[in-house]
Amino acid sequence: MVDDLNSRESVRRKALWTLSHLIPGDPKAAAIVDILDEIEGQERVDLNRNHQSLGIDAVRKAVLIERHSTGISIVREAGIPQPWRERFLQASIGSTRLVDGPYAHDWENFLTQWQAEMKHLDAHRSAR
Repeated sequence: MVDDLNSRESVRRKALWTLSHLIPGDPKAAAIVDILDEIEGQERVDLNRNHQSLGIDAVRKAVLIERHSTGISIVREAGIPQPWRERFLQASIGSTRLVDGPYAHDWENFLTQWQAEMKHLDAHRSAR
């Protein structure tokens, strides 16, 4: 499938966006769910190899939100552990941000949306 993290997360993002428009049980979803299953399988292999895995709650706690000199809360990209950083960047393509980092509310919205997307994906898996 896809070997590098950037490409893998790009494919995952496109698949999740496509899946979001389909109701669980829709026959058109099967191929998309297969792609997402394959990506998750690759990710498990990578995580076993690298011995690192942060769940969404742990990553939420790990990423520091800081007040920028403009008064806006931001997160520093370097402070977001992989693969979460790449997931966030793929989901944020085209979003406005400060030079020093993305807006904290965009990070928080991403995490909330990620949970909703995973719940929707689980519903599709259950409908198969």
